[in-house]
Amino acid sequence: QVQLLESGGGSVQTGGSLTLSCTATGHTENVCCMGFFRQAPGKERQGVATMPRNGRFPYYLDLMRGRATISQDNAERTLRLEMRNLKPADTATYYCASTAPTRGSCADRCPPDLAYTFWGQGTPVTVSS
Repeated sequence: QVQLLESGGGSVQTGGSLTLSCTATGHTENVCCMGFFRQAPGKERQGVATMPRNGRFPYYLDLMRGRATISQDNAERTLRLEMRNLKPADTATYYCASTAPTRGSCADRCPPDLAYTFWGQGTPVTVSS
C-alpha cells in the first residue's frame, strides 16, 4: 500500500503561481511512476504532469507545457509541481497519484493513461480572473 498526501492548493489570481507537493509513504520503494492529475466539475480527469522514478522523461499536459515544472526527491519520496501563469481554466481539484509497487524494472516514461492505483485526497486550486 502507498499513501499519498497533497498540499499547496489554494486561490490565486490569473497569472499567479502555486506549488503543489505530494508526500508518499508506505511501500514506495518499488513505485515507478507518480504524477499530478486534475479534475474540474463536469469534466474528465486530466494528467497534468507525471514523473518516472529515474526522472528521465517527465510528461506534461500540452496545456501546461511551459507553465509547469514537476520535480521529485526520491530520498524523501516527495513530488512537487510548480505552476506558473495560472489561468481560470486551471481551476480544478488536483490529485497526486502513483502506480502500484512493482517487482520489475521501471520505464523512462510514465504516460498519464497508466494504471495509477493509489490516489491522494486532492487539493483544490482556484484561479480567479
